[in-house]
Parts: sequence; C-alpha cells; structure tokens
Amino acid sequence: MALISLASAKGSPGVTTAALAFALTWSRPVVLAECDPAGGDIASGYLRHLDLDGGHGLMQLVVAELRGQAGEQFWSQLVDLDPPAARRLLLPGIATPAQAGSLAPNWHGLAGFFASLERGVGFDVIADCGRLVAPHAPWPLLSRADLALLVVRPTLASLRLAQAAVQTLLAGAGQASDGQIGLLVVGDGDYDDHVVARHLALPVIAHLPDEARSARVLARGGTVRTKWPLLRAAATAEDDLMGAIARRRSRFRYPGAQEALHVDV
Repeated sequence: MALISLASAKGSPGVTTAALAFALTWSRPVVLAECDPAGGDIASGYLRHLDLDGGHGLMQLVVAELRGQAGEQFWSQLVDLDPPAARRLLLPGIATPAQAGSLAPNWHGLAGFFASLERGVGFDVIADCGRLVAPHAPWPLLSRADLALLVVRPTLASLRLAQAAVQTLLAGAGQASDGQIGLLVVGDGDYDDHVVARHLALPVIAHLPDEARSARVLARGGTVRTKWPLLRAAATAEDDLMGAIARRRSRFRYPGAQEALHVDV
C-alpha cells in the first residue's frame, strides 16, 4: 500500500474531486487526507449533512504529532466516508487559509507519519495537496509520495501553467523522479493523452472524465452512484496508479522505497 499525493499547478483542474472519487471507489483501506493549504472543502461540501464542528482533523493531528502522539490520536481525527465499514476515511483539512502557516513547519513530520501507515496498519493514504502556488504548499507530501500526480486539463492554458510546476518537481528530484511523478488528466480538451505526456515530459498515469453529475454530488453532497462515469473511471484508475507504484518499487529493488524530492521553494 502507498502514499499518493495529488496537486495542481494553478487554477481549478479538479484535484479535490479526483481525490474524493478515488477514495470512494478504492478497493483497499484508504485515508483521504485534506492537505490543501487553502482549506478543506469536503466537510462543507460532500459531508455537509453531518454538520461537522471542526473539532477534529488535520490541525488536531499536527498538535498530536508535536507531542509525539500522532499514532494514538490519528484514528480519532477521522470521519468515515462510507459508514460503518471504516475502510474509507477522511482526515478533514484546515478551516481557513489563515491556519496554513501553522502547518508549514509540520509537513515533514506529517509526510513521514502518512508513509508509516502502510507498514503499521495497511492503509493507503491519498493526500489532496491543492495548488502548488499557494503559500505553505505541502511539498514534503510530494517528496515522500510513492506517486505524486500533477492534475491537469488537456488544454493549452492548463499545460502552460503546469510546465513550471513540472520543472520544479523534476529539478528537485534528480534520479528519484524515475516513476515517482506522473500526470492525472481530467476532462477533454485540445489534446489527447499522448500529446499531454509529450508536452510535459511525464507519463499520463490515468484520465478521469469531467462528468457534471458526479462532480456536483462530490462537491455538494448526495448519493454517489459507482456506475456513473467519473466514479467508474476512478475505480478503474486504481490499478493504473498501483501499477505505476509497483513498477517504481521494483526498479528500486526494495519494498516501500520512497526517495525524497529535495525541492526548495
């Protein structure tokens, strides 16, 4: 199992929608961690019917991690996305961007903790890292990820915005970038996946449709239908994501290898 981080260069290509779609269709136990420094959207969107009071989530986990109690406190900070199974769990994000500064010194510790869940309890972690242009972006979560996915739309505007982020990631990665960084394409546009991959010099790991009905439910709440195109594509993409991770681990010849991207920002 693995740590998978999703981020965008800028704009709104659908990072949270994609991450939530993956979490709701994931076949193995999974934690969706809202690590967007601009603030989490799921508690006030997809889970708004629960009227969560903000009493648990990422900030509380940071406090626990500073006290050396992250392992003890972690499970109490989660919300079950598919009760009562407790196999698809959410770590709610911060309430406002003003809290992001408090997170910045703790991203390294949190990244290590998320990576350790594979060995300890057998959960995958999908981290929604938001936009990389935001202040206090969680670069260590990309560094420690088994697979870091840059979410893009197949349009000229989106690819131009993504170019700088790709170069920053690759420049900091060195040899460790081999298989660690990939693209998640969302929707249709000006180019097919082959052109997108060639333009950004990274492989397209998966492609999700821009389907309004599913996106609306994931953003505002309601009943999810796994037969809808977006959810069906997310379920199919799991094999592509885990296959990319397996190939990278095989190349590095030891399980759980996570070479860091040393990115200065």
